[in-house]
Amino acid sequence: MNVPNRLISASTGRHAIVIGAGMGGLAAAVALAGSFERVTVLERDVLRLDPLPRAGAPQSTQVHGLLGGGLRALCTLLPGFERDLALAGATRIRMGLDDCVEIPGCEPFPRRDLGMEAYTLTRPLLELTLRGRVQRLPNVTLRGQSRVVEIVAGDDGAVCGVRCRGAEQVLSADLVVDASARGLLTAALLEATGWPAVERTVIGIDLHYVSTTFEMPQRRRDWKIVLMFPEGQSDSKAGFLVPVEGNRWMVAIGERHAPPPAPEEASFRELARGLRMPTIHEAIASARRVGRIDRFALPESSRRHYERQGGFPRGLLPIGDAICRFNPIYGQGMSVAAKEALILRELLRARRGAKDPLAGLGEAFIVAVHPVIEAAWGMSAVPDLAHPLTRGARPAGLEEELQAALALNRLAVRDAEVHRRLTAVHHLIEPPSVLQAPDFVRRVELEMAA
Repeated sequence: MNVPNRLISASTGRHAIVIGAGMGGLAAAVALAGSFERVTVLERDVLRLDPLPRAGAPQSTQVHGLLGGGLRALCTLLPGFERDLALAGATRIRMGLDDCVEIPGCEPFPRRDLGMEAYTLTRPLLELTLRGRVQRLPNVTLRGQSRVVEIVAGDDGAVCGVRCRGAEQVLSADLVVDASARGLLTAALLEATGWPAVERTVIGIDLHYVSTTFEMPQRRRDWKIVLMFPEGQSDSKAGFLVPVEGNRWMVAIGERHAPPPAPEEASFRELARGLRMPTIHEAIASARRVGRIDRFALPESSRRHYERQGGFPRGLLPIGDAICRFNPIYGQGMSVAAKEALILRELLRARRGAKDPLAGLGEAFIVAVHPVIEAAWGMSAVPDLAHPLTRGARPAGLEEELQAALALNRLAVRDAEVHRRLTAVHHLIEPPSVLQAPDFVRRVELEMAA
């Protein structure tokens, strides 16, 4: 392959390997492309040319969301990516105008243009669109049907490559990025090289959810997307209606600590009827189902605390689900991975010209992405822990946190600026600290006391 001189001159290393061609792995490949002469993405599945689900991503038949912060990160990595999504058939969502967000204890939000946007489409089409952009990068190679079975370290403990199934020789690399779904390869490497076991936080959510697709009825509505969240303690059903390509709706209903839903249309419609708010049920009442009914289960959300390790092996980085697997009903996973990839790109750029640019990179990356993970985890873990059957250590002051969140939502209904800031935080565009300004805190306290 002929690599442009501008890439070679900016090179941090000769070869980087990414394990996994999901959203996190593809975003990581973009981040690496400007700092390595070659980037190879190894994926165990066949990389198809059509938007069909992959066996290695069993949840890809379900509703997925790319939050505003994730979209901005991908558009920074790949300028014009929003146009790619629109051309692929994605629906543009103007936050505050096109979304119907139903939160317990709150009146409906007034229609407001919050100055933020997102795009909705199926996960396979989103992945295919991103993969198309990545494949056009001249120094990136995507290899399907290449299952990595081991991350390999040298005698000094530094990672030096990977071993694929059926291959006798190690595929060498200066840097290996683990973007696999569970991070088991990184965990095995740490154990093999004598690192202490990584601390984990696990929240047992026992989530079951079911999705199907409907033909979108041709009539006017004042929303494009419906997000219905459950009551924390008395109700556990969440419902999502999302427009996707082909003039269709994808509808998902998730429930914590409940039996698996039956994969039948009558049962699905009955689940929709039982949602706390009638919006989704009424929308699909006369709609024709055009997709199969798919189920998925996730017993727990989990987080590996690499930031507590006090160091990290040279030549290795975990990213995305390999660090933290979120409850999917909050739609955070892909966006967190995209933001992590953007952080990786900036770290690599800052190290150009250093005598040893890869020294301490893993530790620096783990520290830099910690606030992003912490913010997203806090927004999903706290509501999940409100349910009495959820397994996990409850933080001190949990009930007060829940009441403060409800008060903040009530304020957002009445105040456009509170609405904008709260939405920006939920979409990972701004950090939670923007809600900690003294005037905001005082207003929340007064609302809680009312």
